[in-house]
Amino acid sequence: MKRLAYIIGITTLSMMMLSNPSRAYRISQDTASIFQSGVASFYANKFNGRRTANGEIFSNSKMTAAHKTLKFGTIVRVTNRRNGREVTVRINDRGPWIKGRVIDLSHAAAREIGMVKRGTARVDIELVH
Repeated sequence: MKRLAYIIGITTLSMMMLSNPSRAYRISQDTASIFQSGVASFYANKFNGRRTANGEIFSNSKMTAAHKTLKFGTIVRVTNRRNGREVTVRINDRGPWIKGRVIDLSHAAAREIGMVKRGTARVDIELVH
């Protein structure tokens, strides 16, 4: 009986992971590694080609982001809480400057986690180092 329960459990877990791997990831994620949670937004096209706070030229096609306090060059993983999609970005600017937002992503990074259509998304931010 125990063996049958074990087989059913493994089969169910396997089916969950195959049908929606991002959701399975979110269920098993260790929340202790989350640095910050909140609302993410992304840069408007008008910022493309302008200088960022660290002096480099901003490109909406690169995997970069703005954060208020993280050191420039910090690598973070941003996970969209609605769909489980994630992207790794490098902090190269300061912001966002809209109350309640925790990170501004480049357009490419926002597209990667599926938030362009909505404009914002609730996200978890993890330090990658």
